Amino acid sequence: MFEKKEIGTIILLTIVLTACISFLDFTQNFLNILLIVFIILVLNIMAKKIAAYYFESEIEVRPWSTERYGFKAGWHFNNPFPIGIFLPIIAAVLSLGHFIWMAVMVFDVKPKVSRAAKRHGLYSFSEMTESHIGKIAAFGVFVTLISAFVAYFLGFPTFARLSIFFAFYNILPLSDLDGNKIFFGNMILWSFISALVLIGLGYAFFLV
Repeated sequence: MFEKKEIGTIILLTIVLTACISFLDFTQNFLNILLIVFIILVLNIMAKKIAAYYFESEIEVRPWSTERYGFKAGWHFNNPFPIGIFLPIIAAVLSLGHFIWMAVMVFDVKPKVSRAAKRHGLYSFSEMTESHIGKIAAFGVFVTLISAFVAYFLGFPTFARLSIFFAFYNILPLSDLDGNKIFFGNMILWSFISALVLIGLGYAFFLV
C-alpha cells in the first residue's frame, strides 16, 4: 500500500513533528509522541488511499512544498521548497514549543487506466474531478476525527488531542493542503467537517 518514497516521507515527517511537539520536554515524551504521531499519519494516509481505491485511483503522499515566495511570476524557488518540513520547526523554535504547526503533507492523485466503466455502467471517465479529490481528502480528516473520539473514550487524551490538532490544520483551505482540496471540491462538505473539527478543538483544549 505504501511506496518506498512514501515510507521515507512518513518517517521524516513523524520525526519532525515529534521533535516540535516535544520541544520543551524532549527526553521524557519523545518515544511516546513519536508513536502517536506515526499512528496519526498512517491512519490518515491509509484512509485516503482506501477512498482513492473506491474512486479507482491512486494517491501518493509527499511533504507539503511550494515553488513560490511572492505574488509576481518571477518570485519562485528553483526547486520546490519543503515548507511542510521547515514551517513546524520554525514555529516551534520561535514560540519555544508553544505553537505547533501540524499541516505537513499533501497528496497527488492519479486515476487508474480502467476507471469506473465497470462500476458506473452507462459511461466511463478517466479524469479525477475536484469533487472526487475533495472526498478523498475529507475521508482522511473523518478518520482522524473518529480516531480522536475513540482514543478519548479509551483513555488516551494525548492521542485524541494531537489528532484533533492535526485535523484542524488539515482543513485549512491553503495551498495544496487537504482543506483546500475539500473546500474547492465541495464547500458544503468542507463546512460540515470544519464544524466537527472546531467542536473537537474546543474539547481538545480541556485535554491539555
